[in-house]
Amino acid sequence: MIHEASNQAIFLFLAFVGFTLGLSFWLGRKATSSEGYFAAHGQIPWFVNGIAFAGDYLSAASFLGICGMIAVSGYDGFLYSIGFLAGWIVALFVVAEPLKRLGKFTFADALDAKFNSKGIKLAAGISTLVVSVFYLIPQMVGAGVLVEPLLGLPHWAGVVMVGTVVIMIVVTAGMVSTTWVQFLKGSLLVFFSGILTWMILARGFSTEPAGPNQRIFKTVGPLAVDATSSDAVNNAALESVGGTLVPADAGWVDQPYVRIDHGNGDTSVWRIDPTADGDGITLRECQWVTERVGKVDMINGKPKGTGEGEAVLDPVGRVSKLPGGKTETGPLGLAEFFSTLQNSEVILWRKTEFREADDAKTSVYYPKPTPGSAVLRPGEDPKFAGIRKPDIAGKLNFLSLMLALFCGTASLPHILIRYYTVKDESAARKSTIVGIASIGIFYVLTLYLGLGAMTSGAMDVTNSNMAAPLLAKSMSTWLFGAISAIAFTTVLGTVSGLILASAGAVTHDLCSSYLGWEMTDTEKVRLAKISSVVVGCIAILLGIQFKGMNVGYLVGWAFSVAASANLPALVMILFWQKTTKEGVIAAIIVGMVSSLGWILLSADTFKDVYGLSGHPGFVPFSQPGIVTIPLGFLTLVLVSMMTRKPEAAIAG
Repeated sequence: MIHEASNQAIFLFLAFVGFTLGLSFWLGRKATSSEGYFAAHGQIPWFVNGIAFAGDYLSAASFLGICGMIAVSGYDGFLYSIGFLAGWIVALFVVAEPLKRLGKFTFADALDAKFNSKGIKLAAGISTLVVSVFYLIPQMVGAGVLVEPLLGLPHWAGVVMVGTVVIMIVVTAGMVSTTWVQFLKGSLLVFFSGILTWMILARGFSTEPAGPNQRIFKTVGPLAVDATSSDAVNNAALESVGGTLVPADAGWVDQPYVRIDHGNGDTSVWRIDPTADGDGITLRECQWVTERVGKVDMINGKPKGTGEGEAVLDPVGRVSKLPGGKTETGPLGLAEFFSTLQNSEVILWRKTEFREADDAKTSVYYPKPTPGSAVLRPGEDPKFAGIRKPDIAGKLNFLSLMLALFCGTASLPHILIRYYTVKDESAARKSTIVGIASIGIFYVLTLYLGLGAMTSGAMDVTNSNMAAPLLAKSMSTWLFGAISAIAFTTVLGTVSGLILASAGAVTHDLCSSYLGWEMTDTEKVRLAKISSVVVGCIAILLGIQFKGMNVGYLVGWAFSVAASANLPALVMILFWQKTTKEGVIAAIIVGMVSSLGWILLSADTFKDVYGLSGHPGFVPFSQPGIVTIPLGFLTLVLVSMMTRKPEAAIAG
């Protein structure tokens, strides 16, 4: 069973989480004022803040999502890392020092420094809330993903658990606690990822199943059969595999699969792949899952479970061929790892979905032998096929994603507020450099972790987010416990920062600045804590709703919203003197609404959120940034030109 709880892992996990909570309660004594709660009195050392930057940024999306995408798609998954890291160049050279000079507690402070406008406070506060909540979704999804194999609890339980723990952290100590938690988990994440990478290199590659429970799925053929004749294919399958043919009905009709009943309740599914010359077929053994009413109730034709007459999915992922006909390589060097994989063949797994007669959804997972050169070549995954193929929509979708990742970093509220935790502009710049170095090292490691998971024999075909933890589990139970605990704390730290940013938007921007509520420091902190609880509960509900989506992909959407809503206003205030408050407000609103609308109308949302897999969506591609980011800049320029006062225009 893939998701089997371990007492050792549970012990490490609970000990780590307990230590984190204890640290939070101890540091809570220092957060007695609003300045302490939101900005840690601006006294965080720049090196600690730099590592905390990395801790904030290396969220569930980085550790779970990117590793998972690399494990499933190869180098294409690593493209997210490139976009994420490049975004820090904007943060370093454009945002760091000017933002520190302008702001006090929140992103809205910086935008409103020159105008003292309630409208800006309102727009920026709402934008902070929307972006934070949108970014919270993948973090909560990642939390649920971790708890399933670690504690043997359902996904929703993990989401509720992380939400509860995070609320306790934020309520007890605010930014002081959040910063030190981020410093702790950022350091440990890079350290243990390095250890796991060393173990991957030491193990090398093997054509034998690497995982403790993995089996080699059978391949039959090539068979000299007319692939266009269903009868010929069926007869060849029965002769080669044995058993009785299960008639193709409902959703199975016209699918490249054949079902064979072996008696005693055992049924197998085989994918029919035509040979390269077109003169025959190859049969490849598959796994399949049937869902009814949104719940998995059948696996490989049997009830889900570990008892007699029940079934669970087998772990997958291996190298099928090595250079020179070897069966194993032994330890590999850093560069040798890639050169060996380049000349090998890897078994990847893909999915076909369809509806059966009773409206049950069936997902068939099939093996796909893939040259290692294709694994390491960009544009092979369907999501990035537009890079290399004459598909304009695909190319625009890729460029839009990269633009959002590049611009989104400097627009994330929980990243921006961290500049207020250091004492001056120089410290802000130095902490950014430390953050970039830490993040860069980690992203290099994700390439080894993802490819190691791809060949580990421990992959869960239904959940790419678990690639790195299950890779660790295939190495050592103790390592699995440590990695899972750190990953869980990674989620805790990022969610804490996001909830704190949301609480600042509600208390400082909306209630105090916009509505004009007169509050003492104590009352501001109390309201911030109440806001944290409310936002945390919303995050829990959304994390349960978005179960199953890759967290890295969800983060791409969050970056698009952040870059579209926040970046135009921030950049133009810093570098264009003709910017007006009306232009800032309009840019935030247009960028936020247009990016959210685009995402909600995209084909990916219809498929993965609404459950309408056949719907093409109402926009030509799913990533909005290439349209909505320029739209935000254009809106600000046009509105600013139209709203400048005559005397200002003459003076300019």
